[in-house]
Amino acid sequence: VQLVESGGGLVPAGGSLRLSCLVSGVTISSVYMGWFRPAPGKEREFVAHISANGDSPVYDDSVKCRFTISRDNAENTVYLQMNTLKAEDTAVYYCAANLLGFKIFPHEYPYWGRGTQVTVSS
Repeated sequence: VQLVESGGGLVPAGGSLRLSCLVSGVTISSVYMGWFRPAPGKEREFVAHISANGDSPVYDDSVKCRFTISRDNAENTVYLQMNTLKAEDTAVYYCAANLLGFKIFPHEYPYWGRGTQVTVSS
């Protein structure tokens, strides 16, 4: 399983970015996908999750109503639309995959991308 993130960059506070995660080496409709970012005191913190069929997105409270996770299985891609960005959203964003279901802890995801840098200027 290979995951490749893209779409990061430098944006002013209040701006938007859309991250993409291209999935290969597995039937994408069988994988549950998450987005993570590093946080103080943690290796990585949960940002958002989407089920294999695209139902029931889940968000951390810090990004709820600002970020939207979606997927296009025909394109083997999962997206994270980030709106109203804040300086504290600055981080490397990682997508991750698991075959079991909804998970929020990084150790529950066996497959990871290398990340894409998001920098929000205040």
